[in-house]
Amino acid sequence: MAEIGLRTRMLVKDVMSSPVITVGEEEAIDKVAQFMEMQKLGCIIVTDKTGRPLGIITERDLVTRVLAKNKLPSKLKAKEVMTAPLITINPDETLTNAARQMSRLDVRRLGVIYKGDIVGIISSKDVLAVTPELIETIQEKTRIENEHLEEISEGSPMAGYCDRCGQWSSRLKEAEGEFLCEDCRA
Repeated sequence: MAEIGLRTRMLVKDVMSSPVITVGEEEAIDKVAQFMEMQKLGCIIVTDKTGRPLGIITERDLVTRVLAKNKLPSKLKAKEVMTAPLITINPDETLTNAARQMSRLDVRRLGVIYKGDIVGIISSKDVLAVTPELIETIQEKTRIENEHLEEISEGSPMAGYCDRCGQWSSRLKEAEGEFLCEDCRA
């Protein structure tokens, strides 16, 4: 694959969501929740005044830190509800590494940082969305490799006992479903 310009591994940048939607750390949670609902977002990145990512607010954060504690959303700021620090990954990391990191840290989303800037977000849903294609690619690669191995083995002699005469031969070849020595093939 690499010979024709195709990468052999899928990278974070291939499946991440970009651009990232952010809110300031001082934004009221009721406004954040309304914005998330309006934009159909499952999470939003919280940034400081300079645009540096500080954390993430997910639907779960809203449930566990606001609703379950019966707090008034209009009285809370984004920085009080966010999960911090934001766990990040480089856009050139493989999806395998991203999935392992999510699993190991028990998170469903990673911020994608390039040269100190937030450029995207990758979620477990993004990884799952491409998994069927990856499995099909692996299956096709295995099929091609197996065909190649069969072609090699068809023309190459094998060593073992002849199925017809039982004698040892270093030049067995398959004939009509049996592995035969030179004498029995003749």
